Amino acid sequence: MNHGGAPQPPGPPPPAGNGGSGKGENGPRRASVWLIALVSGLIGGLLVLLPMTVLMQSGWLTPYGANDRQLQNAPGTQKNVSVSVNSDIINAAKKVRPAVVGVVNLQETGDPFNPGTVQKGTGSGIIFEKVGGNVHIITNNHVIAGAEKVQVVLPKDNGGAKLTAKILGADPVTDLAVLEIPARGIKTIATLGNSDTLQPGEPAIAIGNPLGLDFSQSVTVGVISSTKRSIQVNETTAIDVIQTDAAINPGNSGGALVNAAGQVIGINTLKIAEQGVEGLGFAIPINEAKPIIQDLIQHGRVIRPYLGINLMDLEALPQEYWSELQLPDNVKSGIIIRDVQPGTPADQAGLEAHDVIVAVDGKPVRTAAAFRKYLYNNKKVGDTITITYYRGSSKQSATVRLSEQPAS
Repeated sequence: MNHGGAPQPPGPPPPAGNGGSGKGENGPRRASVWLIALVSGLIGGLLVLLPMTVLMQSGWLTPYGANDRQLQNAPGTQKNVSVSVNSDIINAAKKVRPAVVGVVNLQETGDPFNPGTVQKGTGSGIIFEKVGGNVHIITNNHVIAGAEKVQVVLPKDNGGAKLTAKILGADPVTDLAVLEIPARGIKTIATLGNSDTLQPGEPAIAIGNPLGLDFSQSVTVGVISSTKRSIQVNETTAIDVIQTDAAINPGNSGGALVNAAGQVIGINTLKIAEQGVEGLGFAIPINEAKPIIQDLIQHGRVIRPYLGINLMDLEALPQEYWSELQLPDNVKSGIIIRDVQPGTPADQAGLEAHDVIVAVDGKPVRTAAAFRKYLYNNKKVGDTITITYYRGSSKQSATVRLSEQPAS
């Protein structure tokens, strides 16, 4: 039964595929294509290689690696370069280093079986002037203190000799001393600068012999940290110093602190050596050292005004003794006169032991160090000074004419 339309004619037979029996017909055709490609590649390579070989042999073409080697070996393409560094710091150090010397403190052994002198310490010094056939050297008093003999060791570029020095003068108050040696063979003299024009932040160069002569003429660099600090060196004495972070170590004492122009602006003298503290070195300003140096050369000591009293800070006195002074309640600071030397200006002016000084020339004063600093920096022998003081609860004043401090 026919439920549809007219019957469909039969379709064409299916084509033979890869999975059929037709591989025998396509295999030879594929092999011939690969053979043609291989032969073409070989012929093309030969066509390129033959001209390149000819060009390389003729010198028209250079291989990449060979070109590199030729460039490396070509004249003028590779040089050893010598760099000349010429900074202000280097120039300043060159100017001053030959004038910085070693100072050796020699003392008696104290041994009757081995008499003679032994080295007790070393420091630094600065050749700062030539006078006749000698040169003068500034150093610290503590470098030469107690010495039976002082030797100066010159650097190689300033003669290199070891000479016995004459001590022209020394001053414990300012920690300065002046030495003298023959000028023979010495070529370099340091130039003294002006410490009053210093500014915080400007370069500072320290030159000296840290830890002894093995490290002679070491150069360390920093800045001026402060142009003026007051350092108390003992119970009654304070000195004004320059603060720097240039490294200053034992043996640097007496050496030079130099500015960028190669001028000596300070005498290195001390550092704060507490644990955890770095970069706190101090130098005596050269402008404050100059008058001291001249006094030491001319007189062998510093000529200072003199009162004839020994002092102690009131704040250093234990509180239980304050009642004995019978001071008013509002007096919290001042300077106690511990004793008065007979016949001195203070004695003649009527000052007595246990008087408490509170002002000098109308200016309040709290410490003995500040009192001495004012006296030494602002007064000369023959000047007068007005001292305000308490004797018990009574406020009084005295005018004192200053004499010359005895040599002793």
